[in-house]
Amino acid sequence: MVSLARSRRSANRSWPRRIFGWILRLVIGFFLLSILMTVIYRFVPPPITLTQLGDLAQGHSISKSWMPISEMDSDMARAAIAAEDGNFCGHHGFDFKAMEQAFQNNEKGRKLRGGSTISQQTAKNVFLWQGRSYLRKGLEAYFTVLIEHIWGKRRIMEVYLNVAETGIHTYGANAAAQRYFQHDASHLTAVEAARIAAVLPLPSERAAIDPHGRVLRYGNRILARIGVVQRGGYDRCVR
Repeated sequence: MVSLARSRRSANRSWPRRIFGWILRLVIGFFLLSILMTVIYRFVPPPITLTQLGDLAQGHSISKSWMPISEMDSDMARAAIAAEDGNFCGHHGFDFKAMEQAFQNNEKGRKLRGGSTISQQTAKNVFLWQGRSYLRKGLEAYFTVLIEHIWGKRRIMEVYLNVAETGIHTYGANAAAQRYFQHDASHLTAVEAARIAAVLPLPSERAAIDPHGRVLRYGNRILARIGVVQRGGYDRCVR
């Protein structure tokens, strides 16, 4: 009887250890899997994203067409930098000045743009889901560090320009060029690249073809900045 009681007490004490052991295995497995996926995507285009799966689950068809950055017109990367992340080549994944400015704008009730860099947006688009939560932001920061160290800037820009949503159920600059301008992204003009970049913040509400109002003005500002990006060498890391 004494031996049986001791056995039961020992079994009861082992449950917390077992639970901790399973949690530890899950955490280690997550880290190993995430690193493996990041290494694979350094060389292989991501086959599909959670956002794209969401479109498919709702019965929509999606349009995407991968194009290497070496074949894409250089103005497309410059337009993305001009529109989304002017310090892309100068930071290591996080632009703290932009984050502070975005926070101040939010505090004043006038949000002009978010503080997320192209690296953060790429991490979110490839590995995570849309929406806002502390969990997602934490995972976004983790994957941002991974791709900055494993991919490098040129690969980050290449993936971003191929997975970012550029219209309703349309993903990537090449698919956008084919949809809006009836040719691929290797022959984009600066105006066309600027118009695609102008769609990026709100792809479900903006159109690159025949833009008007705020979208037209924003596209014109991006167009003016493309030359600044080129002359200032702000695209040096993706050339």
